[in-house]
Amino acid sequence: MNLAQLLFSQGFGSRRECTALARSGRVRIGGQALDDPAAPVEPHGLVFEVDGQPWPYREQALILMNKPAGHECSQRPSAWPSVLSLLPQPLHRRGVQPVGRLDADTTGLLLLTDDGPLIHRLTSPKKQVPKVYEVGTRHPVDPEMVQRLLDGVVLDDDPLPVRAAGCEATGERALRLTITEGRYHQVKRMVAAAGNRVETLHRSAFGPLRLPHDLPPGSWRWLDGWP
Repeated sequence: MNLAQLLFSQGFGSRRECTALARSGRVRIGGQALDDPAAPVEPHGLVFEVDGQPWPYREQALILMNKPAGHECSQRPSAWPSVLSLLPQPLHRRGVQPVGRLDADTTGLLLLTDDGPLIHRLTSPKKQVPKVYEVGTRHPVDPEMVQRLLDGVVLDDDPLPVRAAGCEATGERALRLTITEGRYHQVKRMVAAAGNRVETLHRSAFGPLRLPHDLPPGSWRWLDGWP
C-alpha cells in the first residue's frame, strides 16, 4: 500500500484529494513528513498523523461512543443533530454508522462501524447479543413489575410475549433491564406494558462491553475489534 492509498482507505477524501493531501507534506509517519503519494507504507499497526492529529490505521473502523441526549442515530436526522456530527469527517467518509439505534433522549453506550457483516451479527435477533439499560421510571418499581418483565409482556405489534433477559430493581424508581432484541422503542414499550413509564434511559453495556466511566458524554474512542 502506498501513502495515497492509505489515506483513501481511512476516509481522507477521494483518490485525487488523497494524492493532493500526500503531496502537501501534512502527513507524518514516525515524526517524519512525507510528500510522495507513491511512498510505500506498511499499514499494520501504523499510527500516522494528518495536520498533527494521530490516526491509527483500521481496516474496519469500530468506535465506542458515550451517546449524549439530544442526538439521533441517523444519517439523515429529522429533529436533532446526528451522532455522526460528533465524529471527525474521515469517519463519515468511510461510511461509519451506528450499530442499531438509541432514541434521541437515550444516552450511553453506542457502537459505530463501517463493517457491514459485524452490524448484521450484532443486531440479528438470532445472535441474542445482550444490551443492558439503566431505567428511571415515573412510578415506584415493585417486585411484581420486575417479575412481569421477566415472564414476558405483550406489545401491541406482536401477540407473543417479549421477555427481559434480566431485570432487577436498582432503586425506588429505577431498574436494570437486559434485552437481546432491538425492537422499536422496546424498553419503553415493555416498561409501559408492565404498568410503569420510562423517564430516563441509559445503555450501560452491549454484549461484553461496558461503558467506560472515564468517557464523557459526546466522546468516543477506538476499539481494536469486537471482543
